[in-house]
Amino acid sequence: MFIGQVTGTVVATRKTANMDGLPLRTVRRLTASAEPTETFVVAVDVVGADVGEYVLVTSGSASRNTHLTDKRPCDAIIMAIVDTWQIKGEIIYQKQG
Repeated sequence: MFIGQVTGTVVATRKTANMDGLPLRTVRRLTASAEPTETFVVAVDVVGADVGEYVLVTSGSASRNTHLTDKRPCDAIIMAIVDTWQIKGEIIYQKQG
């Protein structure tokens, strides 16, 4: 798992049928101090994240263990929207609003 920031949406009108209805987002991996890296992933969004939000991403076989992604060709999913991120008592990120 890693924490990342949603940077955009991927639209694919022609895809395998069992992926219909699954929203795709681009997510940029963040460092432990919330700095953006150069690493991006395309992830299935199962929680309704918006662009700019910090999210928890899982990949590999774990990404196919939700009711929406079971037996689908998913390699990464957004599994949570981050509200607060703390390391050693220091708040790294606090969601506004």
